[in-house]
Amino acid sequence: MVPVNVKATWVSTWGKLIALAMVGALAVPALQAQSGQTQSPPPAASQPAQDIPDAPSTVQPPAPKPAIPVPPPGTNRPNEPIPFPGDAPKQANEATPGTDKPAPPPMPPVETVPPGSLPRNQINPKQDLYTISTTVNFVALPVMVRYSDGRPVDGLLARDFTVKENGKPQTLTYFTSDPFELSVAIVLDIGMADVALQKINQTYSSLAGAFSPYDEVALYTYSSTVSQVTDFSGKPARLTAALNEMKLVRGHNNGPPVMGGPLGPQGPSVNGLPVGGPPVAPVSTPPREAHVLNDAILRAALDLSKRERTRRKVIFVISDGRELGSKASYSGVLHLLQTRDIQVRAVVVDSGALPGFRQLDRLHIPDQGRTNNLTKYVRATCGAEPYPELSRNAIEDAYGQITNEARNQYTLGYSPAPTTGSSAYRTVEVLVHKKGLKVSAKDGYFAIPLAR
Repeated sequence: MVPVNVKATWVSTWGKLIALAMVGALAVPALQAQSGQTQSPPPAASQPAQDIPDAPSTVQPPAPKPAIPVPPPGTNRPNEPIPFPGDAPKQANEATPGTDKPAPPPMPPVETVPPGSLPRNQINPKQDLYTISTTVNFVALPVMVRYSDGRPVDGLLARDFTVKENGKPQTLTYFTSDPFELSVAIVLDIGMADVALQKINQTYSSLAGAFSPYDEVALYTYSSTVSQVTDFSGKPARLTAALNEMKLVRGHNNGPPVMGGPLGPQGPSVNGLPVGGPPVAPVSTPPREAHVLNDAILRAALDLSKRERTRRKVIFVISDGRELGSKASYSGVLHLLQTRDIQVRAVVVDSGALPGFRQLDRLHIPDQGRTNNLTKYVRATCGAEPYPELSRNAIEDAYGQITNEARNQYTLGYSPAPTTGSSAYRTVEVLVHKKGLKVSAKDGYFAIPLAR
């Protein structure tokens, strides 16, 4: 019999042999995989292997990298980079940094022709080589037609009108009875008597309501100088706010100027001589207050001339009509109005609305100004008359009538015969082929001369 300790030793010895055999069986495939002896091609259905470098092996040394080609000495230019594997080859005409740029390709030959001749390869010899611009006169005539009682006449056609220029009939090339959008410059006289100005202040709500949302309105004031209160705007709220601020403006003192007494310009006096002054009889003259109506209309006309030509341009004057001390002349301002197609409409108040007051202008009282300039502006630009109104209700009604007439007019247009170098005044007459109707239109214009 074998002792018990001999069996235990025998069993442990066999266990060690079996463990060594298993370790050897596992180590052989690993060594073959590293040496590449047992590698087999991948199956056809598998994806192509990616170009990923193998991890460094502890069995075989890494494969040597390809050597960088070094050109012989003298073949590379200074500062020229050394080429590396994988760099794209340079084109033949590509410039190298730091070197001269390659010569540009040759330009095609340029052929010239003698002056006044045409190129041989031109297909259409009448082809326009230049754009020639010429000035062409086009006369637009806003016309208002009324019945004998003042009501407007609607429904007229182009064949119902005849237009004569300097007595010669013209061919109408434009006609419409559609209403126009307005560009209006309100010119307010603040140099009137305060009682008249306060009456005007009560009509501002009706003045703002006389315009449509499609109109644009600017506000000007004048007395001895001209001021622009607001620019042209189509917002009624802006005009209303500006007119409300004008209610705080006061006119000049009512009544004749004070020339004597303690409140006079000479101060206190004794026996007609100023106290403490030289024994010389004083000469009392009333102060000369300027009333620059011409300058105010000129300022508004210059601003209106910059507005869109598709709008009807109107200067709306609210004044007593006096003119005194303007730098601009009546003839110069009228020339501008008639060349820019600007109408002047007016509501005459205070002393200018009194019956028979206009006839006093023929006397031309010194230092009191003229009163008929405003009437002449209205007649010459639209063929109408100013509205002389004294009461508040009449003034408010005049606002609506003026804007309605300016917007709803017949518009006739024609192209007159051109004149070279002449800007003479041309008279215009508009006739309607129906009896009992009154026609209001401007009586002429200044032609634009053609360039010589």
